[in-house]
Amino acid sequence: MSRSRGRWLGAFVFLSPGLAYLVVLMLVPLALVFSYTVFQRGRFGGVVYEFTTENFERLFDPLYLSVLGDSLKIAAITTVAALLIGYPTAYLIAQLPRRWKTLALVAIVLPFWTNFIIRVYAWTILLSGPGLVNSALAKLGLGPFELLYNQGTIVAGLLYSYLPLMVLPLYAAIEKLDPQLREASANLGASGFTTFRKVTLPLTVPGVLTGSLFVFVPSFGNFVIPEMLGGNKSIMVGNLVRNQFLSARDWPFGATLSLALIAVLVVLLIVQAWAARRA
Repeated sequence: MSRSRGRWLGAFVFLSPGLAYLVVLMLVPLALVFSYTVFQRGRFGGVVYEFTTENFERLFDPLYLSVLGDSLKIAAITTVAALLIGYPTAYLIAQLPRRWKTLALVAIVLPFWTNFIIRVYAWTILLSGPGLVNSALAKLGLGPFELLYNQGTIVAGLLYSYLPLMVLPLYAAIEKLDPQLREASANLGASGFTTFRKVTLPLTVPGVLTGSLFVFVPSFGNFVIPEMLGGNKSIMVGNLVRNQFLSARDWPFGATLSLALIAVLVVLLIVQAWAARRA
């Protein structure tokens, strides 16, 4: 056996578990779901294997377009808020002494050690009518306020859940910056803000793009937080997909919505990769 052939065989052996995982648990289910997009809904649920384009035409219904628009808006606001909070947080952590950096990073990921549903449910206890926040405001002679079941609360819940996914890539990007570049900028007379604007920020754009993608993608398709904190007043595309599969039992249209959701995310991934190469 030649050396080249042996190298390819070794690579295949090591990659085969991962490839099998991707094919069996991702590609095959996706192909199955997407194949439903061109079939009709059964009278009592399920799929009737007769070709139709009706599912794609329904995507352009104003009702579904408004849900898609709201989902994009909520995910975008969450991402911008996470960037505004996460960048200074990551910057400050990068300036800490080494022993404090570890503690700060552990504190950032600490919420992930608790079950996701429990963390979101805790927000309903805090923000409900007789919850802790309204109780504290009542002692000040304020409220009660309706803090749950609106888009602002959904953004707060998404921000709380995914902020670490913004901080960590930003920290990695800031941490690997050569400090001599900022020292050179300062020695040439640049102010701290000018050094940040012309040296630090441009060199950390890849971290900004990666963190933004990490926050936007799960926020856009999330259905747990909108359902628990938004109630029936706010619905996102993730809730719409779940309802089509589990409540309406309209699998073909649910699959079409899933295809649209993935198409949007693939476009974002392409844009992120293009922007990262130019940064």
